[in-house]
Amino acid sequence: MAEILGPQKLGPLTPLVGEWEGDVGVDLSYHNKDDETSQTGYFEKAWFHPIPIVENGHQTMEGLNYGMTAWRHGEEAMDPFHDEVGYLLWDKANGQIMRCFAVPRGLAILAGGNAGPRDKTLHFKAEPGSKSYGLSQNKYLLEHAEATAFESSFTFNADGTFSYVSSLVLKLAATGASMHHTDKNTLHRVRQIHPSVEHG
Repeated sequence: MAEILGPQKLGPLTPLVGEWEGDVGVDLSYHNKDDETSQTGYFEKAWFHPIPIVENGHQTMEGLNYGMTAWRHGEEAMDPFHDEVGYLLWDKANGQIMRCFAVPRGLAILAGGNAGPRDKTLHFKAEPGSKSYGLSQNKYLLEHAEATAFESSFTFNADGTFSYVSSLVLKLAATGASMHHTDKNTLHRVRQIHPSVEHG
């Protein structure tokens, strides 16, 4: 069956609208208590809800607010080990996609890149000190695990799932070296967002 190409007000963000779950997450990070870098499997819930149109003078953007929360396998009934909230924004006129989010480690990132209205893969990048797409971190992180770059991609798969990979380059005081703290998962939609459905 051919893909139906109707209006997509949210551009390349359109496929994300809804609520999602994924159980094949893999986190690669440095564990201070064990003084080692290792992988952790995780379960994740995510939601993406449309927001009102955004206007910055002559700039107009459509977007979603979103949340992503993850639990280590075996700890689903306990506190999550990762939680983030933010916005995904689409600037059609300038062909720009943005991911603006914060995590409760004292880290905030505005990452962005070029994108077309029906792209199946979205790329986001940020660097400290950038006047456009940059990141900010608290003093402790700056001294012990300085973030020096961020890169992420969202891919919309033919089976209706979406996959992401995120990489935060950290300069670790404990090892004197840099490492890529990476997270990746594939999620499937568990709930549609529709005007007839009440949202919690």
